[in-house]
Amino acid sequence: MSQRVLITGGAGFVGSSLGLGLAKRHPDWQIIALDNLKRRGSELNLPRLKQAGIEFVHGDVRNPEDLEAQVLDPTLILECSAEPSVLAGYGSPGYLLQTNLVGTINCLELARETQADFLFLSTSRVYPIAYLSQLNYVETETRFQLLDEQPFPGASQAGIAEDFPLDRARSLYGTTKLASELLIAEYADAYNLRTLVNRCGVLTGPWQMGKVDRGVFALWVARHFFQKPLKYIGYGGTGKQVRDFLHVADLLDLIELQLQQFEEIQGETFNVGGGSQNQVSLYETTQICREVTGNSIEISPVPENRPGDVPIFITDSRKVMARTGWQPQRDIRVTLTEIYDWMASETGKIREIFL
Repeated sequence: MSQRVLITGGAGFVGSSLGLGLAKRHPDWQIIALDNLKRRGSELNLPRLKQAGIEFVHGDVRNPEDLEAQVLDPTLILECSAEPSVLAGYGSPGYLLQTNLVGTINCLELARETQADFLFLSTSRVYPIAYLSQLNYVETETRFQLLDEQPFPGASQAGIAEDFPLDRARSLYGTTKLASELLIAEYADAYNLRTLVNRCGVLTGPWQMGKVDRGVFALWVARHFFQKPLKYIGYGGTGKQVRDFLHVADLLDLIELQLQQFEEIQGETFNVGGGSQNQVSLYETTQICREVTGNSIEISPVPENRPGDVPIFITDSRKVMARTGWQPQRDIRVTLTEIYDWMASETGKIREIFL
């Protein structure tokens, strides 16, 4: 069935990647990308969106007047807008709170008025920092490795599942996302909306403008590509902290499946990430970046942890895999190579953003 899709944060890395992918797969769909273009580099996606036939609307989810039901009239809302930085919540949190919480409320109001389906991209950061910091792991030569025996339900060698406890602090960023999840459930119940929540781990891929506090894998490739220094921050400065990663194209594959099964899985919350088969430490990422780019760079240790850091996070995605049949297809070498190839082909456009 033909859709009229509104993607909030539609010029950002995730929103534009999903929009371009859906436009290619469904040329009969009308796709609208709404974005405030606050994040540097998002303007580079505008020609790509236009070429794909995606309508761009310069708007802000913080402003209800930018989300007029009669103008946008979506049948599906992909809520990808966010201030994604955990560190932002430790400085001046106003923009984060307004964008991630008030913005979701405004998008839900649009869904209520139009009865649009609502797919929300949440985050693995909803899980409490104190509990994640108490996970049992061993230190190997190149990484921290989760053990199967853990002090909390929902934690295992496979990672963090949806039933991991939520009753402690998680950063203001994570709290805005968890609060949004609760509001989504209430709107779904009160107004008979079909909704879905994906708690995403680390997403990456070409066209991600990586920074120290977000987009770490794109940042790692960029620093090797442009031969600029890096730091291993926290946990003794060894670079052994671990995350799983998910190529944004694998997220697109999942969302395609979810849209086909929306009636059956509506109301669900899923952990979505690369899982234990796609976990990697910063130290290991460095070795692959050296091989992919052919460059070695200076990486200095900073032993002290930053606020909100955790030594290891692996997404247990077995629930969403079982319900949808989805499996991530792209490993770390393929992913980092794709990022490198993009940087090599678009160097002139992105140089100032990364340097």
